[in-house]
Amino acid sequence: MRLEVKVVPGASRDEVAGWLGAALKVRVTAPPERGKANAAVEELLADALGLPRRSVRVVAGHGTPRKAVEVAGLDAAEVARRLGPRAE
Repeated sequence: MRLEVKVVPGASRDEVAGWLGAALKVRVTAPPERGKANAAVEELLADALGLPRRSVRVVAGHGTPRKAVEVAGLDAAEVARRLGPRAE
């Protein structure tokens, strides 16, 4: 499944902040340089979803705050269950 993510790099801590409409907001301490923030997003989401790191990949938006993240092995309902439901 694909997940839209809004990333805040250089934050004071790594955390899944919640849903912003259809996008998941995450904060990572890594700086937005040389792929460090993207790698931190993949690791944070893999941990939050209980998946191995290789199951979560940034597939679009590598140089922007809005990213598309591919999650292998889970459907949208299971991702929502593990991360919390989206606010409608």
